[in-house]
Amino acid sequence: MAWLVRHFNEYGYSQGLLRAAIGTSAVLVTAALVWFALHRNRPAAIAAAGLTSALGIGWLAFH
Repeated sequence: MAWLVRHFNEYGYSQGLLRAAIGTSAVLVTAALVWFALHRNRPAAIAAAGLTSALGIGWLAFH
């Protein structure tokens, strides 16, 4: 998160703090849902939630 704050204006987050917060929150909620869906297999849950959050925040940053 600190990296995103430092590079806030370089990526798609420059559309405003409210939109950035809503989008990032939505991605993190989605990652949490993925985690809970796969909670019986902990390694898969960690990998899938991490991948979901990384791809989601990356998509938000560049679009």
